[in-house]
Amino acid sequence: MPEFTALVEGYHRFRSESYLEQKTRYDELASDGQAPPIMVISCCDSRVDPATVFDTVPGQVFALRNVANLVPPYELGGGLHGVSAAIEFGVLGLEVRHIVVLGHAQCGGIKASLSGSDLGVTGPSFVDKWMGLISEARDHVLATGTDDPQHELELETVKVSIANLRSFPFIAEREKAGVLKLHGAYFGIAEGRLHVLNEEAGVFEPQ
Repeated sequence: MPEFTALVEGYHRFRSESYLEQKTRYDELASDGQAPPIMVISCCDSRVDPATVFDTVPGQVFALRNVANLVPPYELGGGLHGVSAAIEFGVLGLEVRHIVVLGHAQCGGIKASLSGSDLGVTGPSFVDKWMGLISEARDHVLATGTDDPQHELELETVKVSIANLRSFPFIAEREKAGVLKLHGAYFGIAEGRLHVLNEEAGVFEPQ
């Protein structure tokens, strides 16, 4: 299929260009291992690649991507905990010093929260169940009567994920000790503009 062929062609460009340009860095990462200072939790939307948005280099960011950049609250029961496992490894294993929750415009997960996933699934939907993590925030946004619930819920979801991060004991401890900082951010796809959450004011400020 041509789409996969395009990926392999991209690999060959990488191997002959940027890989060679950063060969020393790759050698260090291979021999010394990774020690990224930042963890980014972002949506798996193909238009919002944190490495592209932040123009990072290999080894700079430990990235976790999922539908709608959600963080579940800390809990030990239930099923598998892929997101929580990545957070645990990033904070306790890699000792990242910053966690950035990156939301974005036109998020399909947020749209699903507002109107259902509409994926033609027979029976329970994984997406609908996952988006249940923000059902309370969704209901609050809808109750405000805003003209743009999609945008408002995209912003509110970043705040929910940050609050849920603080429910992890090891995160709360490190934040209190001043060795870990939590950040919220929002990327507008059309204009390419990043907004950063000012938690004290409760607003996202353009950068």
